[in-house]
Amino acid sequence: MTKTGDRRRRASSGKVGGAANDEPPGDGGPDEAAIFIAETVAALAGLARRHRLVMLARLLEMTQMEAEERIRLRGKRNLS
Repeated sequence: MTKTGDRRRRASSGKVGGAANDEPPGDGGPDEAAIFIAETVAALAGLARRHRLVMLARLLEMTQMEAEERIRLRGKRNLS
């Protein structure tokens, strides 16, 4: 049995006040996540097409387009 007061805590990241957008340390943020998702689903869509999984390929392509659109829009916002 464990005591409720003996929970482990994360090591401090050394930042005062924590992350500005409340992301876990080392997560990379929403932009990095969108890039990773776009790259990953592109590979999965290719795999689905090779195996003639038409609907799955199409859904993955839509996911890729959505991630790429988010990346594009975030890039425009950062330039402003």
